[in-house]
Amino acid sequence: MASLFKTFALVGLTATAAPCLARADFRVCNNSSARVSVAIAYTDGQTWVSEGWWNLKTSNCEVLLRGSLAAEFYYVYAMDERGGEWKGKAYMCTRDREFRIESRDNCLVRGYDRTGFLEIDTGKDAKNWTVQLTDAGQQPR
Repeated sequence: MASLFKTFALVGLTATAAPCLARADFRVCNNSSARVSVAIAYTDGQTWVSEGWWNLKTSNCEVLLRGSLAAEFYYVYAMDERGGEWKGKAYMCTRDREFRIESRDNCLVRGYDRTGFLEIDTGKDAKNWTVQLTDAGQQPR
């Protein structure tokens, strides 16, 4: 039986960007052994927004937010097709289908799921960021 514990690695592309990755974006790469579905949450300074789902095959990356990062903290939740999760304690609203939800308050009352997201600290000056999703004990590629 596959472990439900998953790990993630954070890579600030500011220092490690290859020429073809020079764009300023927030991206997630699936370096796990299974297909994953990913959601992101962030604040625009006034309102919390959660969005999903991006479906990533193994060894693929996807840009979740285009352009320079506007905040220090972003939040990511992912689940794989075997039931494994990358989750945390920052609760946001989600739903089973594609979504864009404003506010993270009263998720259940509004008919949404309440899901724990990982907090990603990109630092105060990062212009782009990549999250690497890996299986437990696996080193990021």
